[in-house]
Amino acid sequence: MADPIIRAEALTKRYGSNLAVDHVDFDIAAGEIVGILGPNGSGKTTTILMLLGLTEPTGGRAMVAGFDPLRDPLEVKRRVGYLPDQIGFYENMSARDNLAYTARLAGLSRREIDERFNAALERVGLGHVGHARVTTYSQGMRQRLGLAEVLMKRPSVAVLDEPTTALDPHSTHEFLDMIRRLKADGTAVLLSSHHLDQVQSVCDRVALFNRGKLALTGTVTELAGRVLGGGHVFDVEAHGSEVPELIAGVPGVVRVQPLGGDRYRVDCRRDLRADLARHLARSVDLTGIFFAAPSLNEVYARYFEEAGDAVY
Repeated sequence: MADPIIRAEALTKRYGSNLAVDHVDFDIAAGEIVGILGPNGSGKTTTILMLLGLTEPTGGRAMVAGFDPLRDPLEVKRRVGYLPDQIGFYENMSARDNLAYTARLAGLSRREIDERFNAALERVGLGHVGHARVTTYSQGMRQRLGLAEVLMKRPSVAVLDEPTTALDPHSTHEFLDMIRRLKADGTAVLLSSHHLDQVQSVCDRVALFNRGKLALTGTVTELAGRVLGGGHVFDVEAHGSEVPELIAGVPGVVRVQPLGGDRYRVDCRRDLRADLARHLARSVDLTGIFFAAPSLNEVYARYFEEAGDAVY
């Protein structure tokens, strides 16, 4: 097996008496998209900053693209593309001049800049406005330009912090497709976002932070199995005021959530479709029982509900 492109071993960061990141361990492979989740103050942003070489670990170590961000920060910066949540460009400069400036700072030659500029802008849908001043760009266009800046570096790792916050639904869909193309390039992507449905749609795995620790990591299905009671989730459609109580009375049912109308989301410890059907058909009008894919929103909300922490 190839070495991971990112590795953290007992990575720790302390600010005075505050333990912001507490002995975090994880590996990320090339071409893998990993969602970094957690409430404010959970440690995810500090972990990202340590991986970027922007803050020094108190303990442990990280390796990014074969380099230690603490000892070789410039080598890491050359191989990592970072799209922050607040993107800053020189307003009165063109997109080309902005990208050329940051590319030179990253060590690219003029020939490399000329070769990569048009391809990067075309890929994010800005090829027709590459010579326009950034002051004329909408917020969505600026987000695309930020991704073009990442692409210019042809990075081994891309770190994207809330990249779709300012985008409309159509632009969000296009941006998520661009993230999937990074994976196809073999780029490892760290995606930090509060839009859990988007994280679920593009990420191979999820890393959930809480109180400075990496609380859970895995696929959404694996996390659902740990948090939702086995990962067996069904939608039950039945008419009658007593339906929730009847469902909850079936042994093995963990949770019943009304979805509106006559539909209920049911978390179970095992496959209880036959038991639910027998129990409900005696007393109510049962329309159907349907398999439901586990939702990252449900996993996240349930985890923090049981952990006793604020979710939002």
